[in-house]
Amino acid sequence: MAQTAELVGRLEGIARIRRGGNRAQMVTAALVAGDGQLTNAGALAVTTGAHTGRSPKDKYIVRDELAAPHVWWDNTGAMAPAAFERLLEDMLDYARDRELYHEALGAGADPALHVAVDVITETAWHALFIRNLLRPRLPQPAMQATILQLPGFVADPARHGTRSGTVIALDMSRNIVLIGGSAYAGEIKKSVFSLINFHAPLRGVLPMHCSANVGADGGTALFFGLSGTGKTTLSSDPDRPLIGDDEHLWSAAGVANIEGGCYAKTARLSVEAEPEIHAASQSFGTVLENVVIRDGEPDFDDLTPTENTRAAYPLQTLGAVVPAGTGPTPRAVVFLTADAFGVLPPVARLDREQAIRLFLLGYTAKVAGTERGVTEPTATFSACFGAPFMSHHPHVYGDLLAERLDASGAKVWLINTGWIGGAYGAGRRIDIAATRRLVAAALSGELDGAAMRTDPVFGFAVPLAVEGLPKRLLDPRASWADAAAYDAAAQRLARMFAEAARKLERRPVATAAE
Repeated sequence: MAQTAELVGRLEGIARIRRGGNRAQMVTAALVAGDGQLTNAGALAVTTGAHTGRSPKDKYIVRDELAAPHVWWDNTGAMAPAAFERLLEDMLDYARDRELYHEALGAGADPALHVAVDVITETAWHALFIRNLLRPRLPQPAMQATILQLPGFVADPARHGTRSGTVIALDMSRNIVLIGGSAYAGEIKKSVFSLINFHAPLRGVLPMHCSANVGADGGTALFFGLSGTGKTTLSSDPDRPLIGDDEHLWSAAGVANIEGGCYAKTARLSVEAEPEIHAASQSFGTVLENVVIRDGEPDFDDLTPTENTRAAYPLQTLGAVVPAGTGPTPRAVVFLTADAFGVLPPVARLDREQAIRLFLLGYTAKVAGTERGVTEPTATFSACFGAPFMSHHPHVYGDLLAERLDASGAKVWLINTGWIGGAYGAGRRIDIAATRRLVAAALSGELDGAAMRTDPVFGFAVPLAVEGLPKRLLDPRASWADAAAYDAAAQRLARMFAEAARKLERRPVATAAE
């Protein structure tokens, strides 16, 4: 902790540091600096420049004695300790005499793993962003971290060992993160998660890239899913208060939210399908990233700047939340996928081995709808539903999930929010109302004693009927006009699963720093 405090002290000695201030003052500071525009409802709309998403190829972890034997080096770049020191000193030189913003925040609702996070940024809107997303600091944190984010600083590949002028470098021994060359605020948020993803497993705690909510009966449910699968949408349920939107810890004590806010995708956001998120995205002090504003109103359908438009707002902006950010041991785990091949069932129950396998794969499928002439689905695999943030090998997290499932007895469900009746371009996307009904049936226990069939290709247990839905919906093969074409597509996806699994086989890791 002394080393991160020392870094904050050094910055205080060379730069003009602005601390705190209420949200109105931070919005005003951003507007005065010309870094955004105010919507009619009071949200702050900003643009992030060349980077409209994360830069995973520009992320590095310092390869020292602590990190070397644990980090999944196939998944992240390694930075020599000396290069990190040069980068740190050069960023401090850049910061000299500049006006910077300091936010003293916290991450982790569980006091046993709470991290005191000092975020020092170059702009008021980045400070507002991270304040919206993190939690108040607890008085006795388990760890301390410092994040220095300077979008105007450009790294030197020859001097700093980077790939480009953009850099996200993490020193796990000192819990220092350096971000330069990118104004995309999601880098700050995910750097906190990456730090916790390294330290939590070493303490026997499972960090998860998932949302969580709790029912009236006290049953906690987890929702895993990659972008576009409906994780935020389906977990934001007025009848099930939200524990957290995106990042959680699962320990023997239960579930704890890491953040205190939501970072929701706003592409094609509608008040009819997602009323809670739509309202939160237009609240005062919400930060809208790369959202087109017309006459003071956000146009969520205009994706000219990027498909990755976002809204960052505190959890309390939503109506139904768990203020403490904690919940009891989960009773249900939901894996969400948007299968654009149109072959996975809309709902299936997974046994223990199937659950661990799909967790390690982290599958969804995407369509290149923005590229002219490209209509074929593309399989996407992101280990543990969050590979870019996984510091350890996926099997470390898979083993922890297996332990938690065994101890809790939680049921695991696969929910396909993708296509039915054919692949993308031929079939149709499963209606959100039908998906909500399937999720409700799974979480309520309605399907626990339901008659099931075994999917002949994937082996999943698939309900034969769900009240209120047509039986044909539950059998993807029956919904295809050509059963033979379905069989070929299903076998093709099964081969993709097998190939992806082979790439994630356990490997020995380094035992010393290089």
